[in-house]
Amino acid sequence: MTMETLVEALVKSGSSLALWHGDEIELLEGRGVKPLYSLLVSQPEKLRGAWIADKVVGKGAAALMIAGGVERVHALVVSRAALDLFAGSQVEVTFDAEVPHIINRSGTGFCPVETLCASCATAGECVPLIARFVESLPTR
Repeated sequence: MTMETLVEALVKSGSSLALWHGDEIELLEGRGVKPLYSLLVSQPEKLRGAWIADKVVGKGAAALMIAGGVERVHALVVSRAALDLFAGSQVEVTFDAEVPHIINRSGTGFCPVETLCASCATAGECVPLIARFVESLPTR
């Protein structure tokens, strides 16, 4: 497996995230950090040692990847805050574009999870904040 193959699977599928762990690529759907958070809570073994290709990685997603023990990440877009958090971890990160902040879906401000995690210094500080945020979202 190469990271290029994983990125290609992500782009071709239109999924939010492509994960490789073991023998196959798993494509995940969902908005924001919810798919990553769900994996961390319900199937953490899928994250340990995994490679991930993701469309957008902000500080919250970075925290969940670090907490989950992800080995490698490629982001199509990554925030400066996410890169700063990754810098203190063992995760190998590549990306296509770096942005100062992730913008919310409506384009009116910063991503709420990135804002929520702004003052956190570690992934461990971010995860409980993300948990409360995701668990407060309406189920669809």
